[in-house]
Amino acid sequence: MLIQAILKSKPPGFVSVTSDLPVSGVIDILAKKGIGAVLVVENGELIGILSERDVVRSLSRCAAQTLTLLAADLMTRKPITATPETTVEQAMEMMTEGHFRHLPIVEDGQLTGLVSIGDVVKARIDQSQHEVDTLRTYVSGSVLNA
Repeated sequence: MLIQAILKSKPPGFVSVTSDLPVSGVIDILAKKGIGAVLVVENGELIGILSERDVVRSLSRCAAQTLTLLAADLMTRKPITATPETTVEQAMEMMTEGHFRHLPIVEDGQLTGLVSIGDVVKARIDQSQHEVDTLRTYVSGSVLNA
């Protein structure tokens, strides 16, 4: 299964902010939208990603000062990206090895979406269930011989 299948099953778009947005504004967006990360975009170009984890880690280091920082101060610059043609298995491997939960999707240099580890795991479970169902049907003799 390819990432493009996940993107088709999700509402289109993604949430982005500019690098000069205060972290307090990012927190507000994360909370109101019920999401775990925002993409940081300038002039239509992906320049970073900022997640709840980034905010929490900063809070543990410098507490209240975190709220006065800008998205640019905490974001991960040049995040790893995938394409719609990336397989779900490849995406899982990238996220596991990189210890991150959100993967921006870029096609022909354009940011086209964002998938979370939850999206990827759900797709893999659905794919596995389909394979199990297909095998059960085959084994039970419900498949007509050609």
